[in-house]
Amino acid sequence: MDYLLGIIIFLFGTIIGSFLNVVIFRFNTQRGLGGRSACANCNKKLEAHELIPVVSYILQGGKCKKCKSKISVQYPIVELLSGLIFALLFYKLHYVLALSPANFAFMIVYYAYLMSILLVIAVYDAKHKIIPNSLSYLFSFVAFLGLFFITSHGFSPHLPTLGQILSGPFLATPFVLIFLLSQGKWMGLGDGKLALGIGFMLGLSHGIASILLAFWSGAIISIFILLSRARGYNMNSEIPFAPFMIFGLMIAFFFSIDLGTIAGWFIL
Repeated sequence: MDYLLGIIIFLFGTIIGSFLNVVIFRFNTQRGLGGRSACANCNKKLEAHELIPVVSYILQGGKCKKCKSKISVQYPIVELLSGLIFALLFYKLHYVLALSPANFAFMIVYYAYLMSILLVIAVYDAKHKIIPNSLSYLFSFVAFLGLFFITSHGFSPHLPTLGQILSGPFLATPFVLIFLLSQGKWMGLGDGKLALGIGFMLGLSHGIASILLAFWSGAIISIFILLSRARGYNMNSEIPFAPFMIFGLMIAFFFSIDLGTIAGWFIL
């Protein structure tokens, strides 16, 4: 039964991922989120059978049925990532389901909303090398609200500790200082705004761990990109950092990695 429910939630996540693709492509454009999706090249309105997450892309060979232009691989990747995130949330919060289905429903909706915002930020920053202020503010605001309503057992209104409230500003401060000292050359201010929400969502220990994971993964991928000279990158190229920060957040969140965990990796 649990496996079936997990599959259903995964499939629902891919549907949400399809919507997130619309948000990513239309964000900061003159187009709203309403109206039918269409081919970006020939403007052909897509039929229902062309909008099935992942499956439609595979069956159409990654091309528009009318003009045969290539469909961005972003579509199935975001849909699969969204489905995977939703499935991981289900298994992460599964223990709450046994205690209270209502609390489980509240928690999975809350974290799915946060993760959806983060997925949009990651892909948008990777494409445009900028973190939209409205999305980082929304993420930080919702994560901050969670301090007053989310516990390890679900929905429970309470007052957070001073440490929980300060975890966001503490995590953001180094990013802001790097931005100021380098005059924006080393790191954008958007990374600091994102770190604020990460601190609120994960707390200090898990938050610092997520940032360490972000720097390590970012360094490895950046070296690989530079050595392979992919897409014309060189030492002066700007490589978006938000995707690595969000990758680090998800690893720390889903696998409960904190500073103690990381310290244990280096102790023989």
